Amino acid sequence: MSDITIKEIAKRCGVGVSTVSRALNDHSDINPATKQKILDVIKETGYIPNNSARNLKRTDAKCIAVLVKGITNPFFTPVIEVVENEVKKRGYALVLRHVEAYENEVDVALELEKEKRLRGIIFMGGSNKHPAEKMKQLNVPVIFSTVGSDISDELSKSAYSTVSVDDALESKKMTEYLIGLGHKKIAILTEGNDEPSVVSLRLEGYKAALKEHGIKEDKNLIRYVDRQIYAIHNGYDTTKALIESGAKFTAIYCISDVLAFGALRALKDAGLRVPEDVSVAGFDGQELSQYCIPRLTTIKQPLDKISKETMKLLFNIIDKESAHKHIVLPGKLVEGESTSKKEKK
Repeated sequence: MSDITIKEIAKRCGVGVSTVSRALNDHSDINPATKQKILDVIKETGYIPNNSARNLKRTDAKCIAVLVKGITNPFFTPVIEVVENEVKKRGYALVLRHVEAYENEVDVALELEKEKRLRGIIFMGGSNKHPAEKMKQLNVPVIFSTVGSDISDELSKSAYSTVSVDDALESKKMTEYLIGLGHKKIAILTEGNDEPSVVSLRLEGYKAALKEHGIKEDKNLIRYVDRQIYAIHNGYDTTKALIESGAKFTAIYCISDVLAFGALRALKDAGLRVPEDVSVAGFDGQELSQYCIPRLTTIKQPLDKISKETMKLLFNIIDKESAHKHIVLPGKLVEGESTSKKEKK
């Protein structure tokens, strides 16, 4: 029923097209019962409202959609700024859509493609695994930016592009850095679901480093954030719970700087010194990491390059000047004041 029209909705509800339009636009001059009936039929049929004819003419298939999962994470702000500027330069319109944690980003993209007549789609954050049958329904160039790896086990990599760092490798690098400082009891703050994502890749890198260096994995030190992985208060709450559990650790590795900011506060409130008592490390290289106290040791992602490579590649594909590519850029370990050698006792 994906091709159902507003006329069909009106016919099923026994009302005029204008009444359906008023219901969709939440006008007050419509009977509440009628409005609810219309909304119920829309939900049942999966109808996706098209833009007005004027809006369709204005956009004229010149829209680029950016779907962001984890938009509360300030990490994405500079990336979106570059994307927006590049889109404007080319005379396109930007459609920015926040994808909720419970939503599937490809489903959201399919809706937007029909509604906005898109020319390209950029996914930021979220899952790095999607069913091939859903991906094949997208009829425009797709780029996963800040999201790497094989997006679909059953879909050719020539059907989409990726631009990112190697999250597993960079995470392994950070864990090995902490091990090199003499830390063996390294706690990690990570995501609590099994969905394949950049977060799961970072956890994979952490585990790989421990195994390679002969350090037994301690499940008590793998701490899963209950809700948003990019919320400071979750870094605080999870670290507080770790401290109160009595588990022994000398370092905390947070798979995002945002969690690390919360961890620093929790350690301070518990009377623990950073880095004298506990070393803290993050991932992303956000600007705030170099202004917090103490300055945070982190893996800095080359955001400017990621965003520019993303836009260059997308428009090259749209202009048929390039096929899909998979670009992996190196991260940089930035040593701050939040980590130090483990003191021998």
